[in-house]
Amino acid sequence: MKKALFKSFVELTGNPFSSSLLKSFTSARLSRPFIGPFSRAYRLNIEEMEYPISHYKSLSELFTRSLKEGARQVDPSPSILTSPVDGIVSGVGRIAADQTFLIKGHQYRLNEIMGSERKAAPYKDGFYYIFYLSPSHYHHFHYPVAGELVSRYALGGVSYPVNNLGLRLGQSPFSTNHRLISEVKMDFGNVAIVKVGALNVNSIQLYSSSKECIKGNDFGFFSFGSTVILFIENNSHFTTSVELNSEVQVGQPVGNWI
Repeated sequence: MKKALFKSFVELTGNPFSSSLLKSFTSARLSRPFIGPFSRAYRLNIEEMEYPISHYKSLSELFTRSLKEGARQVDPSPSILTSPVDGIVSGVGRIAADQTFLIKGHQYRLNEIMGSERKAAPYKDGFYYIFYLSPSHYHHFHYPVAGELVSRYALGGVSYPVNNLGLRLGQSPFSTNHRLISEVKMDFGNVAIVKVGALNVNSIQLYSSSKECIKGNDFGFFSFGSTVILFIENNSHFTTSVELNSEVQVGQPVGNWI
């Protein structure tokens, strides 16, 4: 019961009014007494947090916490794709011509996620990864490759939460949720990083608009529940190296270009 309550704090609901109330509560000092119980319920690693847990004044501050420098090791090889987040690999594989993505019982097509057939075209026959971030995870996202940012755009206006309730009640959560898509050009082709928020307004925060993408760099965070999708442009020399439902951390190898 306690975990279900805490999960509602960070994943919100599909209702704008209740989401607004939860957002206000988690951002206020009134939520501070819940920090200890939340940390214990989800077994947060307090040793890797940037500050002692007593430093955080609200649930929102705790949820969006940074880590100590060096807490995550990033594989530096340019031929290695690394995880952009801490999370669960809920989907991975090659993108077939008629590919649909099974996300908690619902099917979605590439063009629905990317916003158009034109934007989806470069990634057909490529590869995909879906990372789910639970309330227990560190909620910043990092560049999985080094390269140049060639496109960044936002989609979605109406939002449903990225959880089981929202996927049952929403018509097409991934085609309506606010999401921010960053496309990075690197040595082996393009990589699209799709950040999917879980709030009725944008819950995706970016640090800068720099076009330089440094592998492993922290370039933003989610203020509430989230999912990150990677699309890898078709390349016959690319292979995945992570298993479905495995847990990964930022910087961990998940694929490579041979």
